Amino acid sequence: MKIRIIIILLILIVFSVWQNNSITTTQIEISNSQIPDAFDEFTIVQISDLHNKVFRTNQSSLLKRVIEASPDIIVITGDLVDRRKYDLDDAMLFIDGAVRIAPVYFVSGNHEAWSGEYVEISKRLTSAGVVILDDMKVELKSNGEVIELLGLSDPDFLTSTYFEGTKYSSLKEHLSNLSDESVYQILLSHRPELFDLYVDHNIDLIFSGHAHGGQFRFPRAGGLIAPDQGLFPKYSSGSYKEEQSTMVVSRGLGNSIIPVRIFNRPEVVIVTLKSN
Repeated sequence: MKIRIIIILLILIVFSVWQNNSITTTQIEISNSQIPDAFDEFTIVQISDLHNKVFRTNQSSLLKRVIEASPDIIVITGDLVDRRKYDLDDAMLFIDGAVRIAPVYFVSGNHEAWSGEYVEISKRLTSAGVVILDDMKVELKSNGEVIELLGLSDPDFLTSTYFEGTKYSSLKEHLSNLSDESVYQILLSHRPELFDLYVDHNIDLIFSGHAHGGQFRFPRAGGLIAPDQGLFPKYSSGSYKEEQSTMVVSRGLGNSIIPVRIFNRPEVVIVTLKSN
């Protein structure tokens, strides 16, 4: 009986290690008549919610997945660091490798907001060549055609303590200033629970994270729990479409409060644009 219990425990330990360290890739195609022909087959790799996790020496296994995707750009949708186990040097291991692969664009998450170190984080990212898109936008050009890349700063920068809750008062104003229906727009925003806001502003494509895939995933039921969405979150993994907007939610790579993933392996998302 004791041997059987030991075997079961060993199996559970091996399964848990595999679930939390074996990276999977998810490939998604986004077709839209508004995508310019010059951006047909344009490939975007999304990294989200790394939370200071390191995948082998110098992030070699994570960077290998990114290299294999041959991205045109890499987007990071927040929580590169974790406020509870903050280590900017570990976070920069991925950044230093990523900028050698493709242009890197970043928006903040709640853990950047609550780290108390965002000035230093911004300096290190900018020095490495990362473009920070907090409440900003840039044009991406190809063969005379243009799409826009937008970013929203995480709303937790507006609160004074971790327990105060999240305030969304400025997001609508920032998004109103950034949105433009005359051009295909891609938004980076850490928060999937705000999908209705993105739809209201006619954003074509949104990259988000924050939900950690619901932490524990079950067949048909999906994710169990997510920050700011509670039990059985509506937006936890994959793509969601409403009216003209499509939102891609990454399950992320690391963990924070809950240190274990179940049926929810760390994820690198690869999106390919298709012009119709």
